[in-house]
Amino acid sequence: MPRSGYTLPVFACAGAIAALRVLAKPSAPQPSPPAITFNLLNPDAMATIAIDQVAPLSATTALAMTHSDPGDNLDLTRNTPIWSLVELDPVGQTEAMAIAGGEGIGIQQEGSGPAAIYRYAQQLLRHHLETERKGHRVRVTVILPEGRALAERTSNAAFGVVEGLSLLGTGGIAQPLSAPDQLEIFRQQLRAKAAQFQHLVFCIGENGLALAPTLGFPEERLVKTANWLGPLLVEAGMQGVKDITLLGYHGKLIKLAGGIFHTHHHVADGRQEILTAIASTQGLPHELLKQLYDSATLEAGLALLRAHTPPHHRDEPLFVPTMPTSALIPTPVPTPTPAPTPTEQVYGAIAQRIDQRATDYIRKHCGEQTVATQVGSILFDRQRQVIIRSIAAVAQLESFK
Repeated sequence: MPRSGYTLPVFACAGAIAALRVLAKPSAPQPSPPAITFNLLNPDAMATIAIDQVAPLSATTALAMTHSDPGDNLDLTRNTPIWSLVELDPVGQTEAMAIAGGEGIGIQQEGSGPAAIYRYAQQLLRHHLETERKGHRVRVTVILPEGRALAERTSNAAFGVVEGLSLLGTGGIAQPLSAPDQLEIFRQQLRAKAAQFQHLVFCIGENGLALAPTLGFPEERLVKTANWLGPLLVEAGMQGVKDITLLGYHGKLIKLAGGIFHTHHHVADGRQEILTAIASTQGLPHELLKQLYDSATLEAGLALLRAHTPPHHRDEPLFVPTMPTSALIPTPVPTPTPAPTPTEQVYGAIAQRIDQRATDYIRKHCGEQTVATQVGSILFDRQRQVIIRSIAAVAQLESFK
């Protein structure tokens, strides 16, 4: 079985405890390297975390360093350094405990919001430091020296976190969802659903799982796939699933349009290239295509498409009905169909391409052992707003209504 590890908040908390203990007993000898044992709270289990280094910087400030261990995950934070800087009774601080993000910790809401230190990290730090602070006011600053560089290789910015990584996680255990052995667990979960239903909804991540019920998909039909879309599409075909709706962030699902069926960034990328190639089939101007190709992120490319307004969208309506003033009985006039926007054009073609590629992938790998599985796709943006529904996905969703 794959080995689990710990989430980033666990290492930040271990370092903070170590630093606070150094300040509490500055003259006491420290083990080298020390280890901190504490309760993860979620789950209710003890963990022992090695501290690489810890030292007082002054009579009221200490710094501890750890390194992340996410277990058998394809995780870019593996072995990344985590610094916990603890200050006692900071000047001007009135609250008993303050938690701040330093260098490498992301900022929410595109730079205008708080540090991306989420609920579990806050809970873990406050719970354990409360028992250690012994009446002092405490300020903890978590620093990820490599966080800013690592963030450029994630989709954090697509969901409003910039300039670093998040102290993310709803619990302390990092489950090895990307490890090869985990695929068998995903397959078992899929088989159980396929035994009950002929229509399943594949959600790549937590955002898809949260959005699906609001669109009208029953929760019992949802299958979390992580990045294992290719193998799980084939498994669904082998199990006789007739309809699959792919629901995911467009920065993930677009890879399928380019024939990439494992969506982890360690395996393959090419998102801007796929976007540009498909946009080029829709008659968009060369300058816009160049901007799409050069865009820093796929979200930036989507913004370019949304901002682009072709001439016929700026003019008067393409169809203006006229009627003789002497007519006593007006002749019915057909309502013109609005021309699609560039976003609808391009993402409609992307969704159609995803459907076709995924359907072909199932047929290729299942051969005669499968029924004709129909794949539909729904792509959403960083605000969880749907960008496009493919024709197949619209029909699949209607079947539930």
